[in-house]
Amino acid sequence: MEAFFRTHTYLVEHTSALVRRDLMDEIDWSDRLIGIKGTRGVGKTTFLLQYAGEHFGSHDRQCLYVNMNNFYFQEHGIEEFAGEFYRNGGKVLLVDQVFKQHNWSEGLRKCYDSYPGLHIVFTGSSVMRLKEENPELNGIVKSYNLRGFSFREFLNLQTGNHFRAYTLDEILEGHEHIIKEILPKARPQDYFQPYLHHGFYPFFQERRNYSENLLKTMNMMTEVDILLIKQIELKYLTRIKRLFYELAVDGPKTPNVSQLAMDIDTSRATVMNYIKYLADARLINMIYPKGQYFPKKPSKVMLHNPNLMYAIYPSKVEQQDVMETFFVNSLWKDHKVNQSNHESTYLVDGHHRFCVCDAQNPPVKRLPPETVYARYNTEVGKGNLLPLWLFGFLY
Repeated sequence: MEAFFRTHTYLVEHTSALVRRDLMDEIDWSDRLIGIKGTRGVGKTTFLLQYAGEHFGSHDRQCLYVNMNNFYFQEHGIEEFAGEFYRNGGKVLLVDQVFKQHNWSEGLRKCYDSYPGLHIVFTGSSVMRLKEENPELNGIVKSYNLRGFSFREFLNLQTGNHFRAYTLDEILEGHEHIIKEILPKARPQDYFQPYLHHGFYPFFQERRNYSENLLKTMNMMTEVDILLIKQIELKYLTRIKRLFYELAVDGPKTPNVSQLAMDIDTSRATVMNYIKYLADARLINMIYPKGQYFPKKPSKVMLHNPNLMYAIYPSKVEQQDVMETFFVNSLWKDHKVNQSNHESTYLVDGHHRFCVCDAQNPPVKRLPPETVYARYNTEVGKGNLLPLWLFGFLY
């Protein structure tokens, strides 16, 4: 136990989070069992350590951070460890990568039932379905998602500002006023392209090649998050990676499931399952027409965020594809995004109609009058013409 406390102290003291994530204030920390999901690289470990530092400091033995990668847990269960921590006065146990232990959900349930004064906060992959696949946690776990940096968070970090997030309604109704408050303090257009290239994952702050680091992260998503959590045999890994690559280089469009099945030598049903796993891992987004859902074929598949596009196939990146990917990813957190009837148009929450377009080359085709134009290559907007970058302020 002492070794774990020494590691905890060192990590809390040496963790510097330059951006405080809004999720820190959205979580009800009084809940006894809290799950924080997120894709690899978005900063879940840093988030736990930042919480420990804010609420307990580095030497308070009521709080302890542990990573299930530690080989100690190959012999000892989480309930055994939590029991010892609890009996010695522990109150908050922060468990990183909980899925690395066999029968982790049963262990958490035993902790919840046996130690009523103990609070457990654990992190896991976005692939995990906490309640659907782990019925023993139903009714006791509160689940949250930690996302990569928004454009707002990236801009704040780069400029030293503290711009707040806005709701979609606030942006639609007051974007001209919002922009007037932002522009005197920062020029968003100067930072937008860098964000699209390398701003979503917090590890862009590290002194390593970002694209190489992101490629390594994507491989870990497929090799560990998908295979391990979904219990897929290793021999099928190459098929999943080939499918992901095919979807990436094709750009945002309707997938040809039959051709993809031939390309990776499997069935159409398996291709659809693999696409779903890739979406769960936050590697791609599936866009459906309103009222349609998986297992139907999506009307469009696109990469989860623009950074992935530049890492996988930078020579084939199209500006329009990047901007649509940014738009969908920015809306994805709190809104339902569906494919609309026209090219480059989306239906948000069932009634807001958006067209993503170049401000210098507006669409020729006449669109419904209620359409809102999310335009790139511009910094300002007017009426139903909004600058695309502003949708990066939704969280």
